[in-house]
Amino acid sequence: MKNFVIGIDVGGTNVGFGVINPGGRIVARTSLVTKSFVRHKTKLINAVAVCVKDLMRENKLDRKDCLGIGIGLPGLIDPQKGVVKFLPNIPGWRNVPLKAILQKQLKVPVFLENDVNMITLGEWKFGAGQGFKNIICITLGTGVGAGLILDDALYRGEGYVAGEIGHMPLNEVGPRCSCGGQGCFERYVGNALLEQEARKVFKRKDMRLEEVSALAAKGDKRALRFWKQTGERVGNGLVGPVNLLNPTHIVVGGGVSKSHRFLFPSIRSTIKARAMSVQGKMVKIVRAKLGNDAGIVGAKVLVEQVRQGT
Repeated sequence: MKNFVIGIDVGGTNVGFGVINPGGRIVARTSLVTKSFVRHKTKLINAVAVCVKDLMRENKLDRKDCLGIGIGLPGLIDPQKGVVKFLPNIPGWRNVPLKAILQKQLKVPVFLENDVNMITLGEWKFGAGQGFKNIICITLGTGVGAGLILDDALYRGEGYVAGEIGHMPLNEVGPRCSCGGQGCFERYVGNALLEQEARKVFKRKDMRLEEVSALAAKGDKRALRFWKQTGERVGNGLVGPVNLLNPTHIVVGGGVSKSHRFLFPSIRSTIKARAMSVQGKMVKIVRAKLGNDAGIVGAKVLVEQVRQGT
């Protein structure tokens, strides 16, 4: 048995596929446009199965060569039953027994996980969290996603939904959030809100965050102040989790993390100033290493752990 793993990262616009070798390297890739199947659940599942079969055939992989298939999905997953309970950005996905459906078609073991948890597994074993027993992995983008590694294991919680740092309220009263709450962390640092603020600061309706970073690199005071204030908000949102969980590292990924040169110093200083002394001094803020590959690489970690019973 060659112990290859096929990783699948399901997004709202694309599905990414990768063949991961025993050393954790992606040796083959393909992708599928989700939008084509946005209202056709069965067609999307069948298309995923076809892509997997094509990958295996093109790379001369027999079923016995494949340890399993790991799938990261953007929503509420029951990994024990292999059921997709709900995908908020892909219509029609409620209580779908995806594990059973794909295993029947592919005759290969299939394992499901939330996409941010899959990213966390990848960064923990092969990325910026490698070698650490207690980490928080967060993604800063449209929202704030997070996964938790506690005592050298992924922590899912009783209902498999632990890690929702983005929906921890920063204020008693604040902007309404898609989760139904008010003043949630991600309502202060999500991409859309940051771009709105950048457009006000620079008085340009088409201002993008990438341009703010480019200006900051040139020493523009408005851009530097923008990222400093954003870092303070992120830091404030992380103080509670740092005090509660006492991680040694927070791995930060997602689009906003590309501005780490200007963002991370104020995240660090805010946590150090506002967290309890032991936790605040101990925690380190590091940038994610695996980028868009993290979820696919994380599939290898998930499949191996489940197959080994750890």
